[in-house]
Amino acid sequence: MAIGVVGVLVSLLLPAVMHARESGRKTICSNQLHQIGLAMHQHHNWRERLPPAWRVATDRPEFAYGWAAFLLPGMEEASVMPRLDFNQAPNAAGVGDLGLALMNCPSDLIEPSFDLYESTPEPEEEEDSSEGSKDDRMGEVLIRLPTASYVGVYGTVEADEYYTELREGTPERSDGAIVFDRVVRFADLTRGLSKTLLVGERTMATVPSTWLGVDLRGEDAECRLTGSAMTHPNCDTCDECEFTSRHAGGSYFLWADGHVSLVAETIDPNAYRELARRSAP
Repeated sequence: MAIGVVGVLVSLLLPAVMHARESGRKTICSNQLHQIGLAMHQHHNWRERLPPAWRVATDRPEFAYGWAAFLLPGMEEASVMPRLDFNQAPNAAGVGDLGLALMNCPSDLIEPSFDLYESTPEPEEEEDSSEGSKDDRMGEVLIRLPTASYVGVYGTVEADEYYTELREGTPERSDGAIVFDRVVRFADLTRGLSKTLLVGERTMATVPSTWLGVDLRGEDAECRLTGSAMTHPNCDTCDECEFTSRHAGGSYFLWADGHVSLVAETIDPNAYRELARRSAP
């Protein structure tokens, strides 16, 4: 009898405990994005621009430092700065341990670092898929990178397709706030800071992302730093560049005015895309 009563009590209390824990994790996630927002505004005050989505190293243009690397002083992570030289690509064997707690959502299930593999050509459609798994077709490991849960809002086009389209002569120009192909200031966000997305969540299960930077030869390299708002948050069938979280109902975003809120999975796709653009189309 006593065991049965205990079982009933556990079944009643466990959901409440789990809900309380997730509520606490959501608060931490929101606060972390808020801190990133403060660092964004500090960077804008110093540099009179938002940080670039990425910037290539002078000595090795195949490596690009990510937007969050330029916010380290404002995120109270100045101790990491001596290990980085933006004119030089980092030692591939020495940066996987540069994890930042501020850049990881406590609700996400992550490994502290991940291997970025060299991008390989897609198999021909007529080839038999049984000839080899995706793992068999992976290129070499280019670098091991620290994991992050937050990526910049590149807009409504995919950052990792830019160079392919550039080679074909038809690049889709970025339309978000965290981009690499132009200087973006708060004044350029013409719909208002409170109506423009800056940074959002991405789970490691969607695609491992990073704050540090990427080897541009890597698979989905640019999307490890930025995201595209094309359908809605937490879209199961969407491209890996979309925004996702483990929070029920949507994903948290940092807005350009510094506030943080959950964007619901049920948002109208047109409204979602509009919020990701730096100005009206």
